[in-house]
Amino acid sequence: MSQSLPPLNALRAFEAAARLQSISLAATELSVTHGAISRQIRLLEDDLGVALFSKDGRGVKLTEAGLRLRDAAGEAFARLRDTCTELRQQTIDPPFVLGCPGSLLARWFIPRLDRLNRELPDLRLQLSASEGEPDPRRPGLDATLCFVEPPWPTDMQVFELAAECIGPVLSPHHPSCAALRQAPASALLDEALLHTVSRPQAWPAWAQANGLDASAFDGRCKRQSSERRACRGVERALVGAADRGAGGGDDDGVADGHGCSPR
Repeated sequence: MSQSLPPLNALRAFEAAARLQSISLAATELSVTHGAISRQIRLLEDDLGVALFSKDGRGVKLTEAGLRLRDAAGEAFARLRDTCTELRQQTIDPPFVLGCPGSLLARWFIPRLDRLNRELPDLRLQLSASEGEPDPRRPGLDATLCFVEPPWPTDMQVFELAAECIGPVLSPHHPSCAALRQAPASALLDEALLHTVSRPQAWPAWAQANGLDASAFDGRCKRQSSERRACRGVERALVGAADRGAGGGDDDGVADGHGCSPR
């Protein structure tokens, strides 16, 4: 037994006639003649081997097989119509797709989203979150909001929103919190240091800015790739002010957004 579909023109003619309960109305909707609809329905009946319409006075009515096919064809054509309408609408008025790291999205962008909607009510914005820094060249993105450092890509238009402030933070529950807040930057070399996978360059950048040898941090930073809760806790607490946790022991203060800076 063949599992191929009947001719689609025949299905289309049948669907319209069954939905409108009239061959004449189906002909008008499809801009063809009454005879063309009748021929397509006969072609469909021959292909299926069953009658789909029966005489009913001067008109026709659906048989049991016709009712079954009407329901199936109606649902299929309705979904096709809806999908095609959506695709055409996207072509006419596509959304602006903005890529953004999940931590920056959660802690900085989302709290400002209401203001953005008020000031740009006609903007159709679609947000695309990522674990780390999104690739600005990824297909489907119109723009990327991210942490980047010069030199800027020469093939892109870059708008610098603000300078980034990078610095160490630690939990207020750290046993040496008070002492470290008054200690020189080099004191952190004696502490356990954490960095997130998405921003491994922050410690060396901070060290260089504070007159320390960046190579002194090689091998000292504990990568938190397997501890995603700690990773996200640090990033969410510190985005916009600092990007690295320093310290050991209980880090709940940092994860809850109550970290303090030792300098």
